[in-house]
Amino acid sequence: MTTPQMLAFAIIIVMMALFVWGRIRFDLVAILALFAAVVVGVVEPDAAFVGFGDDIVIIVASALVTSSAISRSGVADLAVKRLGGFLQTPPRQIAALAGLVMVLSAFVKNIGALSMLIPPAFQIARKSDTAVSQLLMPMSFASLLGGLVTLVGTSPNIIVSRIREDITGEPFRMFDFAPVGLPLAAGGLIFLIFGYRLLPKGRRGAASVEAAFNIQGYTTEAVVPEDSPYVGRPAADIAALSAGDVQITALIRDVHKRFRNPSGQIVRPGDHLILEGEPHELEQLVVTAGLRLGRAENQPELTDVDDEVGVMEAVVTADSFMVDWTPEKLRLFDRFQVNLLAVSRSGERVATRLKSFRFKPGDVVVLQGNLKVMPDVLRDLGCLPLAQRDVAIGRGRRTYLPIALLLAAMLLMALQLVSVPVAFFGAAVLVVATRCIGMREAYAALDAPVLVTLACLIPVSDAMRTTGATDLISAWLSAAAGQLPPVGALALIMATAMAVTPFLNNAATVLVAGPIAATFAKSLGYSADPFLMAVAVGAACDFLTPIGHQCNMLVMGPGGYRFGDYWRLGLPLSVLVLAVGVPLIAFVWPIGG
Repeated sequence: MTTPQMLAFAIIIVMMALFVWGRIRFDLVAILALFAAVVVGVVEPDAAFVGFGDDIVIIVASALVTSSAISRSGVADLAVKRLGGFLQTPPRQIAALAGLVMVLSAFVKNIGALSMLIPPAFQIARKSDTAVSQLLMPMSFASLLGGLVTLVGTSPNIIVSRIREDITGEPFRMFDFAPVGLPLAAGGLIFLIFGYRLLPKGRRGAASVEAAFNIQGYTTEAVVPEDSPYVGRPAADIAALSAGDVQITALIRDVHKRFRNPSGQIVRPGDHLILEGEPHELEQLVVTAGLRLGRAENQPELTDVDDEVGVMEAVVTADSFMVDWTPEKLRLFDRFQVNLLAVSRSGERVATRLKSFRFKPGDVVVLQGNLKVMPDVLRDLGCLPLAQRDVAIGRGRRTYLPIALLLAAMLLMALQLVSVPVAFFGAAVLVVATRCIGMREAYAALDAPVLVTLACLIPVSDAMRTTGATDLISAWLSAAAGQLPPVGALALIMATAMAVTPFLNNAATVLVAGPIAATFAKSLGYSADPFLMAVAVGAACDFLTPIGHQCNMLVMGPGGYRFGDYWRLGLPLSVLVLAVGVPLIAFVWPIGG
């Protein structure tokens, strides 16, 4: 073993130990590993920062932006509404979410399938008070298992097919992987439905800010337009759209007519509905029922190209001059360029039009305006801004456009018209360009620790190849496999691919281990097919760390996971894949000899 090889192994071992120890931030560990690799010379200075432009970083960053746009679109809310009360327990939630991710991942890029279903997972977790950490990792693992079923499900399958074509002149076909992949995926899903209990309880991830600061009973005002489908129907039909999450506290007609019990009233154009509920539910009801928020049509003034209209929450302080005044008397928009969208008053139901709402100290308000000047406006109004969180109301969401853009990107990938990074990057650009998500929200969606970790680990893992450490592993693998019976050699090949994938990524693992496995099989008179299958399965099933596959990294921040959380659920799942996969491969693809 040469000195560079020993140094490369040492850096990897120390890095993994620090990851497992968990006392140092995982992104800082990755930065330190890259720095050490450059200092000792196993990574050339010119190659130290190539990871920041790597395709994997671009794909993950684009997926984060697109997923955030889907979350804001309201599709997740609609999906959760239709599922109703069925998904009330974690096993049912995992069965539905992970099962759907698994099916989609067999035919489309797994990170795309996962991106589409992360927002519904958050909505379901919020509705049922389930820790989102119990859902996201099973979904990520399910996306990897789903990729085992078809040729296009995952990169290792495609690369293994090409290696087989080079050896035999015939590649694997579309569903050659299914006899092994389907049982593994089904068995893995059953395990995940019950095995989620191995994950730490109570992790709320990125949603914890909203969970920790949860204001009950916001009130907003919506107007029934002439073209609303609910004109001529009872107001109760509108309330029913929210499945009881939003209440109509009053119906106001022709300025003076007020119905305090509006449920039985027939809705007319121009009616003002006073709605009470959570911001997400209020916004969803307004969109679904074809209503419009009852604020002035005036839009906040934008003077610079980077100005953006948004909403902020604030508390009316005792010193605010707004106290005992109404928005109409204060001329909020004319004087301060802000619209009042919603209010919340502890212990009191609001049943008046917002323009007539008389402010009191302690009222929580949702104001819409130019985000650049909003902090100054709140200071002038004597309001205290609250911790920033995702407030849905007043966003003017474009419900189906973000998911349509992502589906179009995945279709282009499936047809091989564009590359994977270009497709995801294009989807992210278009959701911003079409204003499905604002630039501030897009930047906020980028999980910097995850992206930095990926970018730093790419050159560190590549040092295993450039120093010849992977060749050394290959020699050890061939020597060890030669001493085992055929099934034992098959198990060793699969286990090694699983162990190496976190450091080389799955495509590189197949490129290194695939030819070795084929050559080893040929030298002993075995069929190459089962060994190539073992490499494909092992390389695709990285359940032990977050760094081997972009899907695992994608859920790390939102799920609030630590590095050591992955092996809790991933180790028994890996053992299951080995225990079931090796006999299956040997049965479907006889080893011979």
